[in-house]
Amino acid sequence: MSEVMKIARKLVKQGYLEHDEYARLLANRNDKVREYLRSTAQEIAIENYGHDIFLRGIIEFTNTCRNDCYYCGIRKSNGKVDRYRLNPDRILHCCEIGYRIGLRTFVLQGGEDPYFTDDRMCELIRGIKSKYPDCAITLSIGEKERESYERYFEAGADRFLLRHETADADHYSKLHPETLSLEHRMKCLNTLKDIGYQIGAGFMVGSPGQTYDTVASDFEYLHSLNPHMIGIGPFIHHDDTPFRDELDGTVEMTLYCLSILRIMFPKVLLPATTALGTIDEKGREKGVLAGANVIMPSLSPDDIRGKYLIYDGKAGVDDEAEAGRKLLDGKLAKIGYRTVTERGDYKGWNRTQNSIRS
Repeated sequence: MSEVMKIARKLVKQGYLEHDEYARLLANRNDKVREYLRSTAQEIAIENYGHDIFLRGIIEFTNTCRNDCYYCGIRKSNGKVDRYRLNPDRILHCCEIGYRIGLRTFVLQGGEDPYFTDDRMCELIRGIKSKYPDCAITLSIGEKERESYERYFEAGADRFLLRHETADADHYSKLHPETLSLEHRMKCLNTLKDIGYQIGAGFMVGSPGQTYDTVASDFEYLHSLNPHMIGIGPFIHHDDTPFRDELDGTVEMTLYCLSILRIMFPKVLLPATTALGTIDEKGREKGVLAGANVIMPSLSPDDIRGKYLIYDGKAGVDDEAEAGRKLLDGKLAKIGYRTVTERGDYKGWNRTQNSIRS
């Protein structure tokens, strides 16, 4: 038995590895180990969630952002972006469409837009919850202070997605301007978990400056954080950023990392991301077969989808919501899976029991 297969079997047996073992598992991967981890991850996902795939409808409600992250197409300094903000009526209309086609989680995703104050966000959250009380609300709106996060939770938000991007401080500084720090990012994630949210962290696979060593640090950090959701997808460059000439991440490495994460976190909510479907037309199906159990179709209005481009070539920009759902159902049926009309919460999570106010 090869050394890398021994490491893979150790991961399956105990659910985690030492830093150098993660790095070697990544650096020395081969087809045999890849398939062993993929099939094991798929079995674990089926044991916990069957062949059900949870859907989250993404509503990209603003592409205005105060930050200047080097990889992001809607970064503050990109003067080519046609900026927009959706008003509450349009956001509620997106929810109406999503509810009609069977989605029970709405993801409010946007840049860190100062226009959307805490008061405006809380009013929006309460408005959605009052109309769709059986649905979950996920926020993906960046770094805030504790008071803001608490207000959103009290208004009815259930989950919060905040990718840590990388757990290596030097690498983090290569992806972000000096105004942003890994320390504050991690503090936000700890705060969100403490308040009672289902939290999501994650990283880009193949981002500029990433090494096997930095990914090993990501696995170690996620093991210590123990989030409810983990979002990873391949880095895809955007032509209007400093990383325009960088190589994109690969499907192969992304799928490999997905399988490792499913083995580490048997119950985690693990998306097959839009980015994965962008670099491979069957990427999301491959992600499901590698251990993913969540897909996040867009509910954003047709007229603004092409304006929320974090990276180039984004998949689904031209998909109409209802037709897109039927197409997705057909694709998943071909590999033996089905989408379900459920909130799709993390197993064992209870809003009241997990809140610090309980």
